[in-house]
Amino acid sequence: MLGGVGAVTAALFGYVVLRSGPLAPVAVTTAAVEARSISPALFGIGTVEARFSYKIGPTTAGRIAKINVDVGDRVRAGQVLAEMDPVDLDTRIVALDAAIGRAEASIKTAEAQVADALARKDYALAQAKRFEELWKTRAVSEVAVETKRQDSQVADAVLSAARSNLSAAQQDLQRNRADRDGLIKQRENLILCAPVDGVIAARKAEPGTTMVAGQAVIEMIDPKNLWINARFDQIAATGLRQDLPASIALRSRAGKSASGRVARVEVLADAVTEENLAKVEFDALPEPLPSIGELAEVSVALPELAASPTIPNAAIQNVGGKLGVWKIEDGKIRFTVVQLGAADLEGSVQVTKGLKVGDQIVVHSASKLASTSRIRVANNSADLLK
Repeated sequence: MLGGVGAVTAALFGYVVLRSGPLAPVAVTTAAVEARSISPALFGIGTVEARFSYKIGPTTAGRIAKINVDVGDRVRAGQVLAEMDPVDLDTRIVALDAAIGRAEASIKTAEAQVADALARKDYALAQAKRFEELWKTRAVSEVAVETKRQDSQVADAVLSAARSNLSAAQQDLQRNRADRDGLIKQRENLILCAPVDGVIAARKAEPGTTMVAGQAVIEMIDPKNLWINARFDQIAATGLRQDLPASIALRSRAGKSASGRVARVEVLADAVTEENLAKVEFDALPEPLPSIGELAEVSVALPELAASPTIPNAAIQNVGGKLGVWKIEDGKIRFTVVQLGAADLEGSVQVTKGLKVGDQIVVHSASKLASTSRIRVANNSADLLK
């Protein structure tokens, strides 16, 4: 009886060891290598940015007189956003207006002097000719003829001086008008207007603040032109190019995605994070508009690839620093090193070397596998826990 009890106990112990102990077979789920095409995709993270932004500020140093808008205001092209203190520009413009009036009066005076000098010249010339004719008949003396000739030369000189005065008055008028036009343009530049329709994004200063030339007082964006500044891991960024379709999932709108396309692949990559940069634009802007700087998940669809051996991504294991899968042959497992190709976002990856269509592989296992492990095929993932 003791021997029988011992035998039964030993048998039960062996059964437990072989079925649920360290020597028990590991429950696994399997899959067959299939030949099918996949549509690979790239996944990246980005932020919403304005495609066009404008920094509006004075072209000369000055003090802000008033600001008419605030952050979030929608403005129209040409609308006055802020004004700079003109200081003495208005007074200088008034002074130049007076100088222009005086120059115009000087021109009229010079024109009258030219007309008078021209009349005197014509008269002197006529007198000189008449006395020369009289000299031929000895009706007048030679001294009288020389006097009339001298009068004609003096009249020429007076006319030349009058014309010079007229030219100087005209140039003075032109200079004053140019100075006035320049001051008016400076005065107009002190009025900061919106270049396009848009939204005020930032207000950099307040009235009374002294600004230098080129310093932004107001920043505005064009909300009708938004895109995503997306980042993609360089290792998986092969095939990224312009005009590829994309799906954009904004962080604030979980479960909803918007369609878009790759507008541009940046020439410069981020050497620190080892990422390639691309701009992804919306096909149609979502309503309401997303906030600038909001995070977004971007999936870029690559062209569909030809059919080749494909396995689930979950089957790939790293054993001894090598990537491979546990291949099932005659009920036993063997680690097989594979060379991987493109993958999609559905969890499938193509194998370019190491497997062929129809091979059975382990996808999931209840515990870590080794080359000496025995396996038990489970019907589904739930059976792995039994």
